[in-house]
Amino acid sequence: MNTKAEITWNDFEKLDIRCGTIINAEDFEKARNPSYKLEIDFGDLGIRKSSAQITNLYSKEGLIGKQILAIVNFPKKQIANFFSECLVLGVYGEDKKDVTLLTPSLPVKNGMQVG
Repeated sequence: MNTKAEITWNDFEKLDIRCGTIINAEDFEKARNPSYKLEIDFGDLGIRKSSAQITNLYSKEGLIGKQILAIVNFPKKQIANFFSECLVLGVYGEDKKDVTLLTPSLPVKNGMQVG
């Protein structure tokens, strides 16, 4: 398995990775690949939306209340008629269709930063 180019600590510090709780999940019918539209509560940062291709392993109902990790300082990305405001983080399975969400092992306050 190949790794990506080495980065500096300053490069890593540019990423704003936060914990949030999914408060809504619905089918994203206009996406090219099966996806959900998520609403995520990041505490003092507010509620942000994201599109996530996680339909193989997660049901909409099972996502509600789940804490996840996301990068919150990317620019908005338009996907069909939807603007994704953060990037939910997950681990790809062997075929890159099964994505396992990254979650804290214990409950944490929404908006807490990874570092």
